[in-house]
Amino acid sequence: MITGKILRDSIISGANLIINKKSSVDELNVFPVPDGDTGTNMSMTIGAAKRDLEKLPDDCTVEKVASVTASSMLRGARGNSGVISSLLFRGFSKALSGKSEASAQDLAAALRSGVDAAYKAVMKPTEGTMLTVARVACEKAETMTDEHDVVVLWSAVVDAAQAALGYTPEQLPVLKKAGVVDAGGQGVVYIFTGMLQYLRDGVMVESEEAQQKTTGQNFQAKGIFAKGLAGDYGEDDHGYCTEFIVYKNDKASAVKLRAYLESIGNSVVVVEDDEIIKCHVHTEDPGKALSEAVKHGAMTNLKIENMDMQVEAIEEKGKGLEKEHDEADSDAKFKYTAVDADMPFGFVAVAAGEGLENIFADLGVNAVVTGGQTMNPSTDDILQAVHSVGAKTVFVMPNNKNIIMAAEQAASLADREVVVLPTRTIPQGITAMLNFDPDMDTKQNTINMNIAAQNVQTGSVTFAARNSDFDGHKIKEGEILALENGKLAFTEKSIEKAAIKLAKNMVKKDSNFVTVIYGEGISETEAEIVCEGIRTKVHKNVEVSAIKGDQPVYYYFISVE
Repeated sequence: MITGKILRDSIISGANLIINKKSSVDELNVFPVPDGDTGTNMSMTIGAAKRDLEKLPDDCTVEKVASVTASSMLRGARGNSGVISSLLFRGFSKALSGKSEASAQDLAAALRSGVDAAYKAVMKPTEGTMLTVARVACEKAETMTDEHDVVVLWSAVVDAAQAALGYTPEQLPVLKKAGVVDAGGQGVVYIFTGMLQYLRDGVMVESEEAQQKTTGQNFQAKGIFAKGLAGDYGEDDHGYCTEFIVYKNDKASAVKLRAYLESIGNSVVVVEDDEIIKCHVHTEDPGKALSEAVKHGAMTNLKIENMDMQVEAIEEKGKGLEKEHDEADSDAKFKYTAVDADMPFGFVAVAAGEGLENIFADLGVNAVVTGGQTMNPSTDDILQAVHSVGAKTVFVMPNNKNIIMAAEQAASLADREVVVLPTRTIPQGITAMLNFDPDMDTKQNTINMNIAAQNVQTGSVTFAARNSDFDGHKIKEGEILALENGKLAFTEKSIEKAAIKLAKNMVKKDSNFVTVIYGEGISETEAEIVCEGIRTKVHKNVEVSAIKGDQPVYYYFISVE
């Protein structure tokens, strides 16, 4: 049997190993575009759990360790690999519920629960990925029904995972051609191996980083700036922005606490999980909120800001109100558009670049989480954005295929109805917003916005982040890449030529509109040259327009409708 302390330290050891090895895992990514790499996403996801686990006492139960791990990883999950990792450990929470210690067979059951959850979350599971590695390891554990030694069982789990990882190139030709194993699968092996080191030797893998922040090296979440937002507050609506977390006691009630906060203030957001209640309220008397909160448990992460002073500063600068949310496990910043709590619909989008943020704001989006291909936001970042929008139903547009799963996890945690539109690109998100009809209900808007988004053809021009032999193309680092609907179309040496050629490939006889969204580092003059090239060399009857997006990494997004 293993104690809570042993399970806690083994998971921390696993977290340390994937954190230490994240760069080598990132390098296994086959697709040459700059992206939110697998090693980074997995290390940041389990890194969120590591920080919370380090706060647990030595006499904690395995149930408590598994619960904290699952909750922290769920909220900290980034990218598809991070979400799948969190689901694997959610299985531990379910299987170890009610247990103070765990046996070898308990760990086998935990693996099965996690693998089942991960497979169910993926619409079309692909073998030769991290799912396969976890499944094969689980199946090995299930054959050892007579094994009572945790170390022996987990050693077999690691060996099976390593063998499955080595076979992934045979299952996915793209891996075999590149001469690499699956990146997510390698991440799973590192986590399981780090856990084994502590289970077997009692020695934890040492972290090579002093601290792993949940926001990572290149990510900061924020929301849209409401123009003139200070004017939306009445004289009685200022006071103090009060935020805190309550670690629940036996008498804790999120419902009662929410009701009390609503009686003394407004802009109330109360979210709970098995352990904590997160609270946010605007009130004239923060003391009353704190006095009531302490009845429900121990408080932490307390923050009180004087909004009267904030608004005065805003009015002096002629800007909208910026409100910072330094939550328990995020350095996320949100700038959001105030929405009446009685509004039926609100909107959250993921995008990077001031121009794109302004575009979505003009279209009616209430909060934007800064992120995208190289900056996958966490489940909690998206959840915070949803809760910053005071509407009964919130539509979320991830605008990237690697963010959809995190958005769906955020929806499952939200305190209101959330509809995740599976937009895979920025142009799809823009088109979805253009097709929203306030006179229609949620169901009909969901159908219409989805159909419109899926009819958008998206091209993008970026650069190769690494040398690669991909899909018949020998690609050198720094070479210009043209992608059509996410797939590599061709390479070029000139950004301008790549954009014009890409548009030519995408435009059909029935195409009517081409929108060129130009990124940071591209001037308006350069963008207009591309537009003129499309008009003269592609299709004279197509309407071509340019929009300043300021997006990083991608020189151009090209939308064809």
